[in-house]
Amino acid sequence: MKTSFFHLIWMAGLLLSQFVIASDHSDILDKYSKLALLENPTFTGFSSQRGQNIFYEATGGKPSTPNCTSCHGKDSTKPGKARTGKTIKPMASSVNPSRYTDIKKTEKWFRRNCKSVLGRTCTAQEKGDFITYMLNQ
Repeated sequence: MKTSFFHLIWMAGLLLSQFVIASDHSDILDKYSKLALLENPTFTGFSSQRGQNIFYEATGGKPSTPNCTSCHGKDSTKPGKARTGKTIKPMASSVNPSRYTDIKKTEKWFRRNCKSVLGRTCTAQEKGDFITYMLNQ
């Protein structure tokens, strides 16, 4: 009987943690949505398709990083490899649910990677599109 009770408590905690993570994803997307509207008053929402295009087709940055797949690989559910040889955790939130839950950490990586891949800072819409795509992977 005790095992069942503890199992139930463990499962409740697991479900609650998923809710908190989902809430964090919503919070980040809400922040980017507000910023995107400030940047572009005609902004109507994020697009998973545009996010996918950023992941696979973005160019304009360094020749060694013509797109996100240069380091993260073509399958966002698998680990990538940095040019330094360091393993990068998967980008897809389905296998890495803590990704895109901390705004400071998310901003840090967008700041670095957008400059490297795009040759410029990403817009709020691009960030939201990218996260929307990764949340669906």
